[in-house]
Amino acid sequence: MTIALAGRRIDAAGARMASFPLANADWVRSQLRQLFKEHRPAALVTSAACGSDLLALDEAGALGIRRRVILPFAPELFRESSVVDRPGEWGALYDRIIQDVSAAEDLVVLGVVPNSKDAYLATNRAILAGAEEIAGAGAGVTAVLVWDNRPRGTDDLTEAFRSEAQQRGYAIRIIPTL
Repeated sequence: MTIALAGRRIDAAGARMASFPLANADWVRSQLRQLFKEHRPAALVTSAACGSDLLALDEAGALGIRRRVILPFAPELFRESSVVDRPGEWGALYDRIIQDVSAAEDLVVLGVVPNSKDAYLATNRAILAGAEEIAGAGAGVTAVLVWDNRPRGTDDLTEAFRSEAQQRGYAIRIIPTL
């Protein structure tokens, strides 16, 4: 089995509505570890934003699970826009993971226009396609959503990921952030 994962980033400082408070990161990490130990996936395919992505990548790496990271644009720009702009110490973890997956030739940079909704939708599709590619024939893909299970409307990228995974017939697992 290969896991395709998407989910919430850590809430911004002063967020009006909680989706993934920094205080819940350790609990979410433990749930990811349990999922990986229970299902023993061959690989994890995800992006590398602060919160669900980086926690999953860190746990998968600790367990020796292959990791493929899909970024919409250059790693340095992604780091600024999706990693270090939220509470928590995410920069060093991101740097280490990017170095590791790059050395393993499992870093994919799409090169799309930075910081547009289309960039992140393209990343969602590339995560799912990357999981299919790694899984190959006969092996399944499971979509894991790490989120509050509350779509934010038509522009919710995690909901778009869930919808696309469902259309592809993937099993879907949810790890709650609240």
